[in-house]
Amino acid sequence: MAPNSGRLIQVTPLDATVILAAGFTAGGMNAVVGAGTLVTFPALLAIGIPPVTANVTSTLGLVPGSFAGAYGYRDQLGAIRHLLRQIALPATAGGLTGAGLVLVLPARTFSAVVPVLLLVAAGLVSVQPWLARALAQRRQDAAGDPDAELHAGPGLLVTVYLVAIYGGYFGAAQGVLLLALFGVMLGGMQAANGVKNVIAAFVNVAAALLFAVVAHPDWAAVGLLALSSALGGTVGGRYGRKLPDWILRTFVVLLAVGVAIKQMLT
Repeated sequence: MAPNSGRLIQVTPLDATVILAAGFTAGGMNAVVGAGTLVTFPALLAIGIPPVTANVTSTLGLVPGSFAGAYGYRDQLGAIRHLLRQIALPATAGGLTGAGLVLVLPARTFSAVVPVLLLVAAGLVSVQPWLARALAQRRQDAAGDPDAELHAGPGLLVTVYLVAIYGGYFGAAQGVLLLALFGVMLGGMQAANGVKNVIAAFVNVAAALLFAVVAHPDWAAVGLLALSSALGGTVGGRYGRKLPDWILRTFVVLLAVGVAIKQMLT
């Protein structure tokens, strides 16, 4: 993919409405259950933006939501800031690696892989409640000192890097993977969610910076997504947790499967 400064198109009122609604919904979902990319990516495809450009645009547009999510969980991170400092570098490196793969691989490769990624993401989102319960039980049954200071060993650093590659390449449901990883380590799902939000922010910002410099984002859509996702994240953080998780989760899974089927048939 040759570098350029992106494009700024003239969006129709209908396109703008779709983008704003998708950004608001994705921002709210990321604050509650994650997987907001599974809303913005199909929405951008629906208004005619090509898959690679849609992926790049979605990543850039949802960056404000990443910051909002990380900030919202700052109170959960006081005792584990040292762990965050240790895994920030592999998370950033993985985000850059995944974004680089989007840029260097042929566009047809991304288009072919998208249905698989969507189905994987849908599967992860659908098993999230069971996974969270299993991890909490495993942590409760594990022996050891719960107050012992946690450190990032080589295995964790490599795992974070690999998950971050997935996040930089596509992004959908990377939060589920991170939540599973840190749920095992930290036990409390609120603490795990806090770490997940911070690491996802590192991944998304790293990918977004690379995309902004050398990719082909649709800057009109980026601006609309950034505005609406920030608003949606704020509303979601305040009110979204009152909604039953199963409603949002069912919506995400059906949407991801439907878009995957559509991509395979086109």
